[in-house]
Amino acid sequence: MTRDDLMPLVIEALRANGGRARVVDVCRHIWTHHEAELKASGDLLYTWQYDVRWAAQKLRDTGQMKAVHSDRTRPWELARSEGCNVAARVRARAA
Repeated sequence: MTRDDLMPLVIEALRANGGRARVVDVCRHIWTHHEAELKASGDLLYTWQYDVRWAAQKLRDTGQMKAVHSDRTRPWELARSEGCNVAARVRARAA
């Protein structure tokens, strides 16, 4: 696993939390679901919580996540197109 591999994990964590989550909740989700992969990733095990922030910035740069406008206390949030996918899946599960 490399830090590039963290980008889809951030999206996965946000989707699992309804498209919006605090950084700690994103990290908790990633650790809970990918602990073994992180432990087997070599040095990434020691840097992944920094690298997950790098991944989030890359996702913002590509329009997949909303900007936080330098407010580190704001929750991370999927961009509207990503959020629409989440809403559709929630509706499908409820049906």
